[in-house]
Amino acid sequence: DELLLAAICAVISGAESWTTVVEWSETKLDWLRQHLPFANGIASHDTFGRVFSLLDATQFEACFVKWMGSMCPALHGQHIAVDGKCVRGSHDGKHSAIHLVSAWSSASGMTLSQVRTADKSNEITAIPELLATLDIKGAIITIDAMGCQHNIAAGIVGGGADYVLGVKDNQPGLAEAIRLWFDAAETGALDRPFWEHSHTEKDHGRIETRRCLVTNDVDWLGQQNQHWTGVQSLIMIESTREVIGRNSSGTASVERRFYISSLPAKAAKLAHVVRAHWGIENSMHWVLDVAFREDDCR
Repeated sequence: DELLLAAICAVISGAESWTTVVEWSETKLDWLRQHLPFANGIASHDTFGRVFSLLDATQFEACFVKWMGSMCPALHGQHIAVDGKCVRGSHDGKHSAIHLVSAWSSASGMTLSQVRTADKSNEITAIPELLATLDIKGAIITIDAMGCQHNIAAGIVGGGADYVLGVKDNQPGLAEAIRLWFDAAETGALDRPFWEHSHTEKDHGRIETRRCLVTNDVDWLGQQNQHWTGVQSLIMIESTREVIGRNSSGTASVERRFYISSLPAKAAKLAHVVRAHWGIENSMHWVLDVAFREDDCR
């Protein structure tokens, strides 16, 4: 227990080796003793390495997930972002790089669960396995286009949660149909209801305007053999970015992204949920890359 407590706290604080785990633990020994006796002080770095090499990684992961679950006991109403990340430094001549799929709580900023896959293509099978480790009832699950699969949508709804799934070329028929729908609706060629929410930010030498268009006109999906469990809304996010100042070219870039959701078609709510999904990139992945240098790990 003492070794686990010291190691986990040290790594969270930035320790990157057993030597630095020991160094951190020695400086924080008085604080550690508020929780466990540490009667014999801090173990050597060799002892830390030997003990952790004997741990069952699967069981340790299960205990860690259970611990994180106790930190966020109720996910009802919370937003959970699911995304994959490749640990590039884990690649060598014999083994492919480790790919991890994580569930991240945007409210608490904590990783709730994580599973390992052989490669990115296996995210499709890993995502249901990941979600099965959590009680997702009442949560909102966001996943990028890799997770836009019929079985994943059905599993989320079956677990009592809602989904917002990115739609790209892995679902070409669906992506094109949604694009054409919004094109027609905006030009007035299609007389169907849609709602809009927009937000403009000026930061880091650029102005970005994000428009979120949503509709509850989803009945036609079935006519195109697009049967998605629980779908209630279609979403288009249009991001317009313009560099300002000396480096400005005078032109703006425009990007459109599409989503399907089991949530009602409320533009402001869905704009917030889609925006929050990128927190897993900006918060969790960035910290792992920059603070913990995860990509350098083997």
